[in-house]
Amino acid sequence: MSRLQTLLLLVVTSATLAAAPGQSPTFRLWSDDLKSGTFTQEQVYTGFGCTGSNVSPHLAWSGAPAGTRSYVITVYDPDAPTGSGFWHWVVANVPASATMIASNASRTPRMPSGSLETRTDFGPPGYGGPCPPAGDQPHRYIFTIHALKVDKLDVAADMSAALVGFMTNASRIASASFTARHGR
Repeated sequence: MSRLQTLLLLVVTSATLAAAPGQSPTFRLWSDDLKSGTFTQEQVYTGFGCTGSNVSPHLAWSGAPAGTRSYVITVYDPDAPTGSGFWHWVVANVPASATMIASNASRTPRMPSGSLETRTDFGPPGYGGPCPPAGDQPHRYIFTIHALKVDKLDVAADMSAALVGFMTNASRIASASFTARHGR
């Protein structure tokens, strides 16, 4: 084997090993509403001292791996001062044919057909925007789409994010994420 062939083999092997498990290099999630990686007052929660409009942001995705039969979408704040983070949005059973969720679709018929919003740490199902404690460093809000190998999860709207997460992880093929920040 030539030096060039050996070098190419090492580069390909390193790239393969460096890829995180469950990640697909072509699977991508983004938001036209959060392009700068920050929230506007439109997406911020209304309550707990925050005065936003609590409008769910646009989300779109592409490049799902072969075998994807449905999706779960989550928004999680690992910086919340709870000891366990804070779940802001959980959407299960998004059909594999869907490629986006429109802005302000949460809790409306504009959600992808068949999808189910489940309980968040605010209590009821549906989007709950950022509202970190005043004076905290800006919190990270991790938006993730999980491609699943099943048509749907056996979940109900009143199930916790942790239980939906357990079922999601058992059926996940791949995931894609981006992070937005917000402070006050």
